[in-house]
Amino acid sequence: MAATQPATQRAPEPAPLDAALADEFSTLLVGIQRMVRRRLRHTMEQPRLRGAQVELLRLVTDSPGLRVSDAAEELCLAGNSVSTLVNQLVTLGLLRREVDPADRRAALLYATREAVERIEAWRGRRRALMEEIVAGLPADRREALAGALPALRDVADGLRALPEEGR
Repeated sequence: MAATQPATQRAPEPAPLDAALADEFSTLLVGIQRMVRRRLRHTMEQPRLRGAQVELLRLVTDSPGLRVSDAAEELCLAGNSVSTLVNQLVTLGLLRREVDPADRRAALLYATREAVERIEAWRGRRRALMEEIVAGLPADRREALAGALPALRDVADGLRALPEEGR
């Protein structure tokens, strides 16, 4: 008589290689982001913004007229946290809040000209820094980096798709 499988099966444990890859990948991402910020920080004339403030400004710059609730969902933050960030950025003159004509209880967010210029300047400096670093890599490493971009997009999409309690 053959042994029966339980009705609910546990997901297999990740192979040691997968765990090591995931750990090194996570560590490298955090380190790269930190080094980019440090390298670019000295080139900024304006007072530094916190990471969440910059993320919100980038999002609103790319999606003018975004609702606070949509920004909270996209950034995986609580609505009241985004409202606090909005208030801070409005006070700094970097964000403008307008009443949504379709729902007067909701606010639409717009980056000010100063914020757009600031974000674009940061992106330009970041792009130039990364172009310099990537150009210094051997051709086979540049090709490998380009080939990894679809997988990196899949990782980002997978993180975005996790249910709220899994974040």
